[in-house]
Amino acid sequence: MTPTFPDISISTERLVLRPFDDADVPALTEMMNDELVASRNSAPAPYTDADARDWVTRRAPASRTRGDGIVFAVTEFLTQRLVGSVRLKRTDWRLRTTEVTYATAPWARGEGYACESVLALVQWLFQDQKFERLELRTAADNTAAQQVAQKLGCVSEGVLRNAWITRARDADTGWTEARTDLIVWSLLPEDLDGLPERMAEAGGTVPYADWN
Repeated sequence: MTPTFPDISISTERLVLRPFDDADVPALTEMMNDELVASRNSAPAPYTDADARDWVTRRAPASRTRGDGIVFAVTEFLTQRLVGSVRLKRTDWRLRTTEVTYATAPWARGEGYACESVLALVQWLFQDQKFERLELRTAADNTAAQQVAQKLGCVSEGVLRNAWITRARDADTGWTEARTDLIVWSLLPEDLDGLPERMAEAGGTVPYADWN
């Protein structure tokens, strides 16, 4: 039997990480059509309601059932508003390693939600699922993602040269593509030691996380 992650939700003081559902389709479509989000991923652009519905009903659940990873919608605890997504992929169950990717909606930036949601996922991954390594890959010019990696205590391991394609708006053709390097970051369970103190010094907090 193929190992899989459990079908769960993870809660922090401000956020809930849960499976996507049909009600998320409009907000997901809007988030994925944001220029910054669209420039950093390989999803269709423009992103349609049909694309969102296919992701919510088929592709995201399939990631978990085939053992590749798991996908969470990130929502505000009080308003239930979709503020982003976080995903584990390329999971190796023998080595207990996986890669994390995330996106933050334009209406939710500047609140620390990316760091909070990834950290909650990491705590669950290391403590409950007994994983030994997490990877995060950031485009060379994506300083915001690099700051999240640094706040989480990730270690920069090197550069994958010319390994990704980014997109930029073009007045004539809609989008232009360009190749870029990827910085590879890693996080191990012991890297979380002392994280509360480090985040406090950086002006942040470590959120309480619960999973069920």
